[in-house]
Amino acid sequence: MKNHTKQSSSESLTINRSLLPKTNKDRTMNCFTYGFMWIGDGMNLGNMTLGTSLVVAGVATMNTLQTFIAMFISILIITTIFVLNDRLGYRTGIPYVMQLRMSFGIKGAVVSSLLRGIPAIVWYGFQSWIGATALNEIIKILSNGGFNQVFVCFLILQCFQIALSLYGFHAIKWVETLISIVILCALIYVFIILLNNHQEIIIDKWVKPKGTWGLPFYGFIMMFLGNYSAIFLSAADYSRELKLGFSHRQRALLYFLPIFIAYGFIITIGVMLASVTGNANPVKAFAIVVDNSYITIIVSTFIVLGTIAVNIVANIIPPAYVITLLTKANYQLSVTITGLLAIASFPWILVQDTSAQGLGLFILIYSAFLGPIVAILLVEYYLLRRQQINIHALYNNKGQFAGYNPAAILAMLIGSASAFYEVSLSWIVGFFVGGISYILLTKYRFMQSPFKKGTIFEKR
Repeated sequence: MKNHTKQSSSESLTINRSLLPKTNKDRTMNCFTYGFMWIGDGMNLGNMTLGTSLVVAGVATMNTLQTFIAMFISILIITTIFVLNDRLGYRTGIPYVMQLRMSFGIKGAVVSSLLRGIPAIVWYGFQSWIGATALNEIIKILSNGGFNQVFVCFLILQCFQIALSLYGFHAIKWVETLISIVILCALIYVFIILLNNHQEIIIDKWVKPKGTWGLPFYGFIMMFLGNYSAIFLSAADYSRELKLGFSHRQRALLYFLPIFIAYGFIITIGVMLASVTGNANPVKAFAIVVDNSYITIIVSTFIVLGTIAVNIVANIIPPAYVITLLTKANYQLSVTITGLLAIASFPWILVQDTSAQGLGLFILIYSAFLGPIVAILLVEYYLLRRQQINIHALYNNKGQFAGYNPAAILAMLIGSASAFYEVSLSWIVGFFVGGISYILLTKYRFMQSPFKKGTIFEKR
């Protein structure tokens, strides 16, 4: 692979230092901290809401077996795409926003990077709102009911997360490891309480129902994939922080095992809580199930920690890189802007006490755009360029990748449009249609496009 990372003086002025390729000595994560980062990312109330969304009118739409098979299939697909899409960032140290230039061009990457950044900001706001609800429960108990201001807690939590995110991955690796261990212990405790006190209700509403292997089953898989579509799309942002020396199989385990552990617990408890309480808001469901003020404080604390863990990994770093690319702002200013934008995302609209369908619909809609993008990146790197890319050219604003690639833009739009034909299957439809469209458009259209240089379709 061509991996020329030295920048000319003129190019260095237009690219912020945080977007330059990372060498091995600059990388901060080992296998231990990398694995716990993904456990921490999965163990949060937003993901638990995916579990509560399976319960409609007090009864789960899928039984226990169907739920776990759907999770296994989803995580297997997620792991596969992670390992395929993280390879360029892992080998060369470039971030996602620079990887996009390979297919979309320097100008075209602006649009595609926003399609990654905007959902992350909305997720950031949503996760923080859930965490703020838990923080409000803590203060309300400690003040004997004298305080009940969720929005104030929301602002406090945002300020804390902005301050923490200023330290980047140096803070992430230790914060995620500590929080993951603490939250895992807390979830095991809640799991035991639910089984001991509400076993009959859980069996009646989740184990015994016939459920379905039809569209809701596949729709849950798509929603699961949609939940991760933004994260594995920007896999390079994370793999560029992992020390070199891990094989593809080893990296696959660093994704599969942590995600399976995290989601296995978090979705199971989400379904249990909704089955027992009939409430789709996990924080309020916890307050109903755990009728003890001291335990509620402890559980709510873990919820707040989970919010911080997932936001730092999935919802702050990627949009901050996008803002850095678009505005030339430094990293610290970019994460601050990201936090302020999350406040303006109106997260309280996505999940009401009676239903989490707003969250599910949001995931399915934005994943319709992200499926085609990840397909285009994979087709470009593996099929068209055979894993050979001149990294130096990606940083040259006047070189081969200047402007935009019309084949990539059209393929993304075709894939996204097709995804809306069946919204419940949006990600997988957009993924395949977008990928196939890109191959055909690159081969048969735009014959003089400079983006064909270095591909199997270049005229020799």
